[in-house]
Amino acid sequence: QVQLVESGGGLVQAGGSLRLSCAASGRTFSTNTMAWFRQAPGKEREFVTKINWSGVNTYYADSVKGRFTIYRDNAKNTVYLQMNSLNPEDSAVYYCAAEQTSYVSGTMYPGSYDYWGQGTQVTVSS
Repeated sequence: QVQLVESGGGLVQAGGSLRLSCAASGRTFSTNTMAWFRQAPGKEREFVTKINWSGVNTYYADSVKGRFTIYRDNAKNTVYLQMNSLNPEDSAVYYCAAEQTSYVSGTMYPGSYDYWGQGTQVTVSS
């Protein structure tokens, strides 16, 4: 059974940092694009960032560019999201997602991802 398990969420003050992890099990994702999305109450799930299979190519939403960094450790089948300079608008449930097809660049649309984690809550206080 394929599972993506996020961890690292929590409560942090504005200006602070958090690092989220997404550990995959059940299959390797070393050849697959992985991404982070987030969803705040009453809002649609929105794209945050994605990383290709090798880790060389990344893409960020404008709202997080320069503050968030995605990276991966394929040996550990894990992808990370380092979040710095957090502000209250970053508060949301953060989800990890993975493409099923190998070596595709992935998109910003949730529907193109085949595997999802259960989410981890990030709350930024002002």
